[in-house]
Amino acid sequence: MLIFALMVEQALQKLNITALNEMQKASIEGAKSKSDIVLIAPTGSGKTLAFLLPLLAKLKPEAKGVQALILVPSRELALQIEQVFKQMGTAFKVNCCYGGHSVRTEKNNLSHAPAVLIGTPGRIAYHLEYQNFDESTIETLVLDEFDKSLEFGFEADMSYIINALLSLNQRILTSATKMDEVPSFVKISKPVEIDFSANNAIKPDLKLKKVMAPAADKLEVLFKLLSKIGDKNTLVFCNHRETVDRISDILFEHGLEHDVFHGGMEQDEREKALLKFRNGSHKILVTTDLAARGLDIPEVEYIVHYQLPYTEDAYIHRNGRTARMNAKGTAYAILTEEEHYKYLPEDIEEEVLAQSYKLPKSSDWITLYLSYGKKDKINKIDIVGLFLQKGNLQKDDLGLIEVKDTSSYIAVKREKVEKLLKILSGEKIKGKKMKLDVAS
Repeated sequence: MLIFALMVEQALQKLNITALNEMQKASIEGAKSKSDIVLIAPTGSGKTLAFLLPLLAKLKPEAKGVQALILVPSRELALQIEQVFKQMGTAFKVNCCYGGHSVRTEKNNLSHAPAVLIGTPGRIAYHLEYQNFDESTIETLVLDEFDKSLEFGFEADMSYIINALLSLNQRILTSATKMDEVPSFVKISKPVEIDFSANNAIKPDLKLKKVMAPAADKLEVLFKLLSKIGDKNTLVFCNHRETVDRISDILFEHGLEHDVFHGGMEQDEREKALLKFRNGSHKILVTTDLAARGLDIPEVEYIVHYQLPYTEDAYIHRNGRTARMNAKGTAYAILTEEEHYKYLPEDIEEEVLAQSYKLPKSSDWITLYLSYGKKDKINKIDIVGLFLQKGNLQKDDLGLIEVKDTSSYIAVKREKVEKLLKILSGEKIKGKKMKLDVAS
């Protein structure tokens, strides 16, 4: 137990987290019983760490093959969990498999089996069917955001996968909503239930406001509201991807920098949009409910419901993107006089907007694209070294760096970009000529 306590302490230091919350402590305690676990907690409460830390205690350095499988409903959530696991600084290998990612790359990664495999049900089922990894060594299964996986229609794939895992000795199921009954195909047995769905200790400090608008003026009102909010991280939620694109056109016409995120976009464009929002290059992300859960988007200060969702659950999950952990947040609902939603409180404070506001200033950061990544043996240290030593940048001029399989993205202070690109033109990294430009 002392070794595990040290591992947890080291992982938290790497993640810059000073202490676990009550839900995470309860999850670690529950995992000690080696029973199956059902963890119910709202979005933004820290469920990822609540299952990764107990998982860490079960991994054996000497073991061969995949020891733990984590199934998730979306590629973005898979990538987020992979990133958190890597940030924990363990010696264990982790790999991620999901639709839209190169199958050949994934097969190559699986040929040297990771200790932890993360993936979407469809892609994991594919690799299982074609025997691209040995499932017989998997002892722990995590079904993260299980309620969302069922909603997305992954029951058949999950059932196929679970039936093939004959060496399981623990199942950990997480959900944002409580289920009347866990489906039988999960084969969960006498689970320890950890229910923080109504826990006040992790209740978000969220302020709700409404902005009234005639239906014909909603787009103009949205622009005013975003201008009032200014340069704070803001998610704008819509019910349909067509609405997202229409809002984007209007904001572009007004010169308001932003990005969009929805299921109709190519995977690399979606990842790039999240990355720019994450590193601060864009402060506004206009999205569908695809961004309501499971994404690594820290410190979102404002939520704007341009269109309110049809269900209270969806509304709660959207609002869960702000006021996460100990932070505060504000959620705005743009409403017409004709709109009434039973799940909205009757006494929501109304925000009255002025006639006009100054256009928010551009972000201090710009994202640069480097056409080399992990497959080219490039890592963050290589990029930092080059940008500081030959690019003449200071540490404060560099922001978030994310290295993908075949590319890398680097946040750089806006005022340094033009000079940096000139200085590094013709330079080499790991013996390869630099291919560096502003990420479009």
